[in-house]
Amino acid sequence: MLRTVHDRQELAALFEPDPGLHLYELGDLDDYFWPYTTCYRMPAGRTAALVYTGAAFGPLLLALGRPDTAAEQRELLSALQPVLPRSFYAHVTNGAEDVLSDYRVSDHGVHLKMLLKGFAPASGEPVVRLGPDDLTELQELYAAAYPDNSFDPRMLGAGEYAGIRRDGRLVAVAGVHIHSRSRRIAALGNVTTLPELRGQGLAAVAASALCRTLLSTVDHIGLNVQADNTAAVSLYQRLGFEITAEYREMAVTSCC
Repeated sequence: MLRTVHDRQELAALFEPDPGLHLYELGDLDDYFWPYTTCYRMPAGRTAALVYTGAAFGPLLLALGRPDTAAEQRELLSALQPVLPRSFYAHVTNGAEDVLSDYRVSDHGVHLKMLLKGFAPASGEPVVRLGPDDLTELQELYAAAYPDNSFDPRMLGAGEYAGIRRDGRLVAVAGVHIHSRSRRIAALGNVTTLPELRGQGLAAVAASALCRTLLSTVDHIGLNVQADNTAAVSLYQRLGFEITAEYREMAVTSCC
């Protein structure tokens, strides 16, 4: 029988051995994200799933596992369906998406999880730290370069956004989805460059500067990237990130 888990130590014990797969779940145990997080587990299960409701784009389901827990993941995903929102975004174990056959599913494809294994910094033009005063400028950059972003303005308050300006204009940025000093983890996100300036390594320089800053407070830095975005995957590999898992992203809506 499905049960709701309120004990963060119990969940951390499940997620901490595999940060390459569960970095986001670990981040959601932080005080900053926990109020928006509901976690579920099968009795004596080796995995857990969570629903995060603090994102601007709506509820997010994280239901991920390794191949040796595939059967349990399918059972958990099936048991979750009565308690899931009518519409949500989902990250699920690759191959388990057919459990959601009673929903309307918009498949966003295979994605990769990557973890920084050996930092290889990139050098280039000066990088500036961005904060709440830069919100309007940052939103303008995302509108022009990354309209489908998942930027959360709250994260600017942590000061963990790095940007590059040319002629006074913000042209590239690297930020975080998660930064937990208590869990000592961070997840990069919303990395982009103005389309007309791509190919110059600006995103790599911004991401490198941000990683250097984050490494003073965390042990693990990870990210998610679409598998067929070969330019981005190559960029992160040059910085020292390695692929640690595959999963599937999708938008899900109830048929009833």
